[in-house]
Amino acid sequence: MDDNNRTDKALLNKGLQRMGICLLLMFAGPSLLYLALSNDDKPLYIPLLVISLLLCIGAIAMLFIGINTIMNSIFKKK
Repeated sequence: MDDNNRTDKALLNKGLQRMGICLLLMFAGPSLLYLALSNDDKPLYIPLLVISLLLCIGAIAMLFIGINTIMNSIFKKK
């Protein structure tokens, strides 16, 4: 096989790590959002709501970044 057709394993590993972070954020964000919305009379309602929304947005961003990194490792776009 030609060396040009091989997957960059270091970049693939980086993409899989980003997808793992995305998976953690996909569980943490909605869980905290549920906690924030179910306790709207508590004093930490607004900070917890903001943090949970940022985690949800971070999960979406990490999903796109992770998929893009994996595609770059497969198709050699550097």
